Amino acid sequence: MTAEERARRIVLVLMDVDGTLTDGSLIVTPDGEELKTYHVHDGLGILLARLAGLDLGIITGKTSKGLEKRAERLGITELHQGAVDKPRVLASILEKRGLDPAAVAYIGDDLGDLAVMRSVGLAAAVADAHPEVKEHCQYICRTPGGRGAVREFLEFILKAQSKWGDVSARVHEIKGPAI
Repeated sequence: MTAEERARRIVLVLMDVDGTLTDGSLIVTPDGEELKTYHVHDGLGILLARLAGLDLGIITGKTSKGLEKRAERLGITELHQGAVDKPRVLASILEKRGLDPAAVAYIGDDLGDLAVMRSVGLAAAVADAHPEVKEHCQYICRTPGGRGAVREFLEFILKAQSKWGDVSARVHEIKGPAI
């Protein structure tokens, strides 16, 4: 089955954070707080995907108050931080939502994402992902993590579902400082 055929079945897109939604860099303040930067292209892609009817979620091994605020601002419905066992989190999401794994996509960048990638209907890697991760993906972004790769992947899914033209025309519906 092609990546496009897989993308047509997707209703939920899950993503990693560090190295995927961010470029993997951390700024550590003197009090030990970690700061991350997010790209507005990814933010707009998430909002457009939501307009098109996709649900979105995050599964990350780290915990960040900043990420909580970012996820809330973008309307991300599933936020799982401190996820040591990402496959268990995925199983919980599937059970809670009554979803078949084929209806779920996941985008990540490193070895900790592999078990989830092998379990979903459509797996994607950012351009600068670990080579072993790329081997297990149906879609490999041209864009590196933290630079719009999530947006690229979401556009791929929306185009495969023939939703891109409608949703891109509705960008004016996005209000406020959400991006």
